[in-house]
Parts: sequence; structure tokens; C-alpha cells
Amino acid sequence: MTMGRWTSAGVVAIWAAGTFSAALGAQPPRTVWDGVYTEEQARRGAALFDAHCAECHGPSGAGGGMAGALAGAAFSANYDGQTVGDLFDRNRATMPPGKEGQLGGPDNAAIIAFMLQFNGFPAGQTELPSQSMALKAIKYAAQKPVAAGSQQGNRPPGTHQDNTDGK
Repeated sequence: MTMGRWTSAGVVAIWAAGTFSAALGAQPPRTVWDGVYTEEQARRGAALFDAHCAECHGPSGAGGGMAGALAGAAFSANYDGQTVGDLFDRNRATMPPGKEGQLGGPDNAAIIAFMLQFNGFPAGQTELPSQSMALKAIKYAAQKPVAAGSQQGNRPPGTHQDNTDGK
């Protein structure tokens, strides 16, 4: 292959890589508001939570004398902007006290599904993964994200904000 062909092939490869990565970058990140666990997984998690977590955190995750709340505004504020993978890793490394790291990935994911459920996040059709790296792609967002363009009201796209009647 001549130098000119190598250069052309390189330019095409760089263009293709850039196009592919731009397409991937255009996809909005998944959040806990996207139905990232199933009802069945949360049911399994509830039984595991009762067996391994409720003694310290209370039966509904509201906290107790020995441990903080896993539900409510303070908990959500603590994880807001992090990933479900961060929560998964913390649970795996620090819970339950005295038995750290003994719960397997599927059990840890089921407990997190139950925690998401009692924090008011919707269930979906696919189970929460049980691998930390896959969970790093799911953002913990305390507030439901606003859909793009939903603040436009009845105005045509591109109109000025104070032009409320769209004229």
C-alpha cells in the first residue's frame, strides 16, 4: 500500500470512529428514573433486606439507632449525581457489618432494587445488573430529569422565553 492510500485509510478510520463516538455520546445517560429494576427483583431484595439490613437500618430503610436512613431526602442527596455502581460498590465493601463482601452480586443488586423501590423510583422490564461496571452507567438522580424541550410550554421551538403566546 502506498503512503497516499495509508493516509486515506487513516482519515476514513478516524472519521468513522468520530462519527460512532458522537452517536454514542448523543444518547442520554440512563438514570434510576428509567425503570432499571423489576418488581420481582425488588421482592427478592425485600426478603434479603429483612434478613441482612433491617436490623440496623429499620424494616423500611428509615434508619435506626445503629445506622442511618436508606430512604428519603438525606439519602438521595448523598447519592445524587453518583451512579448505582457507586452504591453497589459501597454496599459490597461495607455491608453487612461483620460480614462485608459476603453477599453476592445478584443479592446485592436485588437489595439495591428494593432500596430504589422504597425511594420511589419506578420499576421496569429488565433486572438491575449485578456487575459494578454495568451499574456505573446508571446515574442516581434524586430529582426526575426534565425532558428536553418540555419547558417550552405552548411556544414554538426557538421563540424567546418571554413570548408566552408563541406570536
